[in-house]
Amino acid sequence: MNSLSIKEILALNPVGQDVVVNGWVKTFRSNRFIALNDGSTIQNIQCVVDFESFDDALLKQINTGAALKLTGTLVESLGKGQNVEIQVSDIFVHGAADPETYPIQPKKHSLEFLREKAHLRVRTNTFAAVMRVRSALAFAIHQYFTQNGFYYFHAPIITGSDAEGAGEMFKVTTLDGKNPPLNEDGSIDYKEDFFGKETNLTVSGQLEAEAYAMALGKVYTFGPTFRAENSNTSRHLAEFWMIEPEMAFYDLDANMDLAEDFIKNVIRYVLDNCQEDLAFLEKRLLDEEKTKPQIERSEMPLIEKLKFIVENNFKRLTYTEAIEILRNCKPNKKKKFQYVIDDWGADLQSEHERYLVEKHFKCPVILFDYPAKIKAFYMRLNEDGKTVRAMDILFPGIGEIVGGSQREERLDVLKEKMAALNIPEEELWWYLDLRKFGTAVHSGFGLGFERLVLFATGMGNIRDVIPFPRTPQNAEF
Repeated sequence: MNSLSIKEILALNPVGQDVVVNGWVKTFRSNRFIALNDGSTIQNIQCVVDFESFDDALLKQINTGAALKLTGTLVESLGKGQNVEIQVSDIFVHGAADPETYPIQPKKHSLEFLREKAHLRVRTNTFAAVMRVRSALAFAIHQYFTQNGFYYFHAPIITGSDAEGAGEMFKVTTLDGKNPPLNEDGSIDYKEDFFGKETNLTVSGQLEAEAYAMALGKVYTFGPTFRAENSNTSRHLAEFWMIEPEMAFYDLDANMDLAEDFIKNVIRYVLDNCQEDLAFLEKRLLDEEKTKPQIERSEMPLIEKLKFIVENNFKRLTYTEAIEILRNCKPNKKKKFQYVIDDWGADLQSEHERYLVEKHFKCPVILFDYPAKIKAFYMRLNEDGKTVRAMDILFPGIGEIVGGSQREERLDVLKEKMAALNIPEEELWWYLDLRKFGTAVHSGFGLGFERLVLFATGMGNIRDVIPFPRTPQNAEF
């Protein structure tokens, strides 16, 4: 007899049939009631054991965390909270779990404790729900781009360029750290390294994706990226996943239209397909917020917040308009901001972005036309010579969730910008070639996948929406 998942059993509800189910024990009460879960759904299935029919030695192996194969008959449940249960006729123990040392017991655990048990924390309802939502979002992303004529492009993970210009990159080398080959001036001779040059883990697949967009029209990357930023905030990871579409013949307006439609579609998919998990996460969030001061509580429950994103247009305004709003707002005038806004040209911080979204407009915001000095070299310069065709999408509770731009397609302007920033042309000769051979208007954006999962699940720390977080001083598991 083939086994069924608990999700399948609960959906089919084949009362009276014999079934086989595999899973892990959540609880075993009174040597009679096993709550079994196999990860396919937030719901457990109750399995009823006639303890007189089984050997005591076998029953003693059934503890929280044990992996079992149960055979029995599906019957209508007499208890509350479930429609069906399994009357068990046979038990096979795949693997027992020592009740003295198994750390995921049926009680409330702190998220900090569970981060120390990242290999087991997905057995809790919270992390199982988060990871199922994460999986659904990943599927929705691929589905959206496929249905809209994009080609999936795999950008290299090892690169010789710093696409963002931030300089915070992880080096990739095979040289002896204690005795590397040196040049005459004492610097490391990277010509002796594996790739014959200095290389790093990528911070973005954008530049390479541009090359493919200029041949295939519309492409997207979805892969790991790395940032060696020594930041231990609840919003930063050293290893994270990025979605980066690039589109030939798209200007900034088309780019913003796509980004908004994309976000709404993937969130709508989760609303339609992860209802049980979202309901659980919403209740968890509401219970958590009862312990917070009133002023710190969210204005909307999780599901209502997601529906609000899907059902409302994003507010669009220029950076210049945003600066005026921020400069004249009460928190700025009373110096409540950590970074007070004085002049045009300031680099907006998370506190400013969240004020615009959560207090002023009370909806998602798209800011565009940023000062050239605070944005990357590849963004198209506007006619004013001061601003670039950049855009950021700001979300409540998150701040920036998407960053993008119309790319600079003019060879002469791009060369001037690279020279001003001391970026050698020989390092990006191939990128400049794209402007020599069939250049065209093109645009793209990047979305940090974990920030999207963070928003969709209502979790408060980015470490809790990725299976094994990589942060400063932490590469366990």
